[in-house]
Formats: sequence, C-alpha cells, structure tokens
Amino acid sequence: MTVTDSVPLATLATLLADPTRARFCLALLDGRAWTAGELARSAGVAASTASEHLSRLVAGGLLTEERQGRHRYLRLADARVAQLVEDLAAHAGGEPRPTTLRASAAARAMAEARTCYDHLAGRLGVAVTDALTARGLLRQDAGFALSEEGLEWFATRLTVPLPAPGRRPLARPCLDWTERRHHLAGAAGAVLCSALLERGWVVRIGSGRALRVTGGGRRALAELLGLDMGADADADADPGRAWAMSA
Repeated sequence: MTVTDSVPLATLATLLADPTRARFCLALLDGRAWTAGELARSAGVAASTASEHLSRLVAGGLLTEERQGRHRYLRLADARVAQLVEDLAAHAGGEPRPTTLRASAAARAMAEARTCYDHLAGRLGVAVTDALTARGLLRQDAGFALSEEGLEWFATRLTVPLPAPGRRPLARPCLDWTERRHHLAGAAGAVLCSALLERGWVVRIGSGRALRVTGGGRRALAELLGLDMGADADADADPGRAWAMSA
C-alpha cells in the first residue's frame, strides 16, 4: 500500500473523528431526513457551526442534502454508510454513558427497541432475528440468508413484497452495539421494519430512534413469530422487560 492509497481512509477517519460530526451521523441512523437546525439542536451547537460540519460530511460522501425553500434537509447517503456508522459505534462501545435520569431513560429505551437506519435494532431487533432463525425462516450458518420458508413467510404471513434482487443484499447481519449480537439488516430487514411502523405495531418515542412496541404489535409478534414479551397486551412496553419465544 502506498501513501496515496491510504489517503481516502485517512480522510474518512478524519470526518468521523469530530464529536459533533459523529453525533450528526448517529442521529441520522433513524433513517429520516433532518433539517440542519434540528441537527444543530440535537448536538448542542450553533447553526453556523453545524452548517460547516454538515458541508464537510456532504462533501465527503457520508451525507446527502436536499433543499426545500429555506430548509436544508440531510440524511445518510445510503445503507452502506449506515452500516459503517453502526459498526463503528459497536466497535467503540456505543454511545457515552448517560449522566442524568433523563439520559438514562432515553438510553434504556434505545437499548430496548430502535431503528438502525431502516431496520430494527436493540433487544427487539435481536429477538425478532432469533425468532426468525428458530423457525427456520432465516439461516445464519453461512452469513444471513432467508430460507424458502422465510420467503414464503414474508409473502403470505407478513403479506409484504420483497424487492427484486439488486445491489443490496436481501438479508445481512448487522452487529447490535447494545446487545453485542447480530440483528437482521438488508432489504428484508428494511421491509420488516417498515411494515411494523406502518401498521402501528411499533411507534417512535419522540423524534429520535427509540421505538415502543404497542399492544397490537405484541399480539402480532406473538402470532407471527411466537414472541412472548411478558406484558399485558394493552400496556406500554417497559425497558428491560424479559422477552421469550413461545413454543
């Protein structure tokens, strides 16, 4: 490897080495577009400071931007960037330890269930992945792959179409930085997460990545995957609740 070969890697590392830019990328792991002002407030920096950092991230190919009127919307460039950010977060040990009660509650909610770009993560994501695997719908013996039964499950049980084969893998493992285990990502993971959100089986907590499983979601997950979440079907999910798979 020559010095020239190492320049792109060093440039990428520099982009993510700044705490403010790293916070922006972590916030955008919810898969949605944020305005520059929203990102500035989330990171606790001035709008002018945020603008400079965001421009560097766009120029470096990590973010894309879209302007509507006076607003500047930004999102992660694609699923590969999201995977990179999540993998680095897992390797680094996740987010900083919370120092306030509010931050602790938010951290517990994130660990319980959240979006990782466009798929499920946290204890929910891992539990769903385990349930798919236990039922022979997902294979993990040589990477992640949906079985024939898994393809049938998406089509007839979840009743959502899977995309045609393309550059993005249908199923791939993503290391969960709170659970330290893999959850389902790829096109199938995105379809599954989208279906749960659209049907109101999970809802967002506030404006961040954290999710809450609704009573209807508990019933649906129990019926579809045998997930027993150990809670009354109409009660709100509590962080730290033990989940299990029923026979």
